Amino acid sequence: MKILVINGPNLNMLGRRQVTIYGPQTLEDIGNLLQKRAGELGVEVTFYQSNSEGDIIDFIQREAPSAQGIIINPGALTHYSFSLRDALATFDLPVIEVHLSNIYAREEWRARSVIAPAVKGQISGLGWRGYMAALDVLAAELAPETGR
Repeated sequence: MKILVINGPNLNMLGRRQVTIYGPQTLEDIGNLLQKRAGELGVEVTFYQSNSEGDIIDFIQREAPSAQGIIINPGALTHYSFSLRDALATFDLPVIEVHLSNIYAREEWRARSVIAPAVKGQISGLGWRGYMAALDVLAAELAPETGR
């Protein structure tokens, strides 16, 4: 099973950018933790980050047909990228939107996600652990029935 993990603008600056809000972990740290957990779950993850909306959409269009799920932290694209929302809605895949900080407890403009209507669920405010929770949920949901 293959899950895409997509990160939007400025997430490449994690660990240096507003550490009190986003935490000290770098995006590489998060990627390494996800790779380790994916190995434990028997899941393949493809990790991607871009500061360009078009590049993210191209990645989704290219990779989604061979994936079974998507975890996405759209960064600021969360609040205005209808084209990203449409790209996610194009494919019949479960998508979980992740935010390191609680977007509902911050500036008013951050509390609206145009991505949310195209996703199965959203995890907000759990820091790097939100990615892990999203991976666990998708892996469990996509796993063949085990009779449990």
